[in-house]
Amino acid sequence: MIQAVLQRKQVLICNLLYSLLKQYIFPYMAIEDKETYLAGKLLLAMPVMGDLRFRKAVIYMISHHAQGAMGVMISQPLKDLSFEQLVKEAGLEDVEIKRQGVELLNGGPVEIQHGFLIHTPDFEHENTIKIDERISVSANIEALQAFAEGVCPREGLLALGYAGWGAGQLEQELQESSWLIADADYNLLFNMPRHEVWDRAYARIGVDPTLMSSETGRA
Repeated sequence: MIQAVLQRKQVLICNLLYSLLKQYIFPYMAIEDKETYLAGKLLLAMPVMGDLRFRKAVIYMISHHAQGAMGVMISQPLKDLSFEQLVKEAGLEDVEIKRQGVELLNGGPVEIQHGFLIHTPDFEHENTIKIDERISVSANIEALQAFAEGVCPREGLLALGYAGWGAGQLEQELQESSWLIADADYNLLFNMPRHEVWDRAYARIGVDPTLMSSETGRA
């Protein structure tokens, strides 16, 4: 069972992000900011979330444009694969893993064989995408190796899968009050236990989720 899971996930690092970045981000790098206004923001699931996959979800938005949107959940640990197993299955058996306590994340229900390394901008490769001045996303085995060795990036999140929306779908869900929008906070991204992220995110915008109710959408 474990071996089957590892084989299924091995494909992830062979391309760490590249195919998804080509599909969802590279074609829209030149689009004006007004059409990518949620890239680099957080989506906070409303307290009443009908889709249990997104219960207490916090999603870091990587891309948002007229053709759709994509983001990665940063609030749910992945339970069936460890960071050490992932590094080994990526063909980096000889790498000495110096970065300790890395928790792989469930990035979302779509294409769980793909991985996303969201990180500080002190690592850069030819296919690294700069989301803003603080956060980049990388798509290569070199990023995984550097991260495992503890060299750089200084901070990072590694997630499998993503949340995706078709054209107009996210806008509709926002109108239905399925999500709240918040600024991405460095500590929320990198320096907080994952099970606390949703509550802390609400606290940072001064909202008590226990006092809220909404009709929910889906992503």
